[in-house]
Amino acid sequence: MHTIVMTVALFLATTAAVPAQEGDAILGVWNNEEKDAKIEIYRCDGKYCGKVVWLKDPNYPEGSKEGTPGTPWLDHNNPAPAKRKTPIIGLDIMYGFTYAGENTWSGGTVYDPKNGNAYRGKMTLASPNRLSMRGFVGIPLFGRTTTWTR
Repeated sequence: MHTIVMTVALFLATTAAVPAQEGDAILGVWNNEEKDAKIEIYRCDGKYCGKVVWLKDPNYPEGSKEGTPGTPWLDHNNPAPAKRKTPIIGLDIMYGFTYAGENTWSGGTVYDPKNGNAYRGKMTLASPNRLSMRGFVGIPLFGRTTTWTR
């Protein structure tokens, strides 16, 4: 009886680990489509999140009307006034994604600091180095897809 219980426990532990390993395929640093930002996807509270870890131009340029030239870009488009002084580098822009199987992650939210809007999101791993990110309002039909690369 003890052997049967141990065998069942080992089987359950092994099968539970497989989806987590497949889901972890998106972990790491990704270049956005424009190649002007890098986003690190990491695990957070059993789900998948992402934050900006690099910007091609991390500071406001000379003559900027959006911020003080030479200082870091801030999330000045955020709809919450208290968050408008948050630096873009380090900003969480993806949260709440879960692995849905078949190289797809869904149920999350994507925030675009360029316009201050948040969208429902879906990600599909097209290859080990290509990730399709779809942000949408309501249903996926009404949205936009970008491709990120490692």
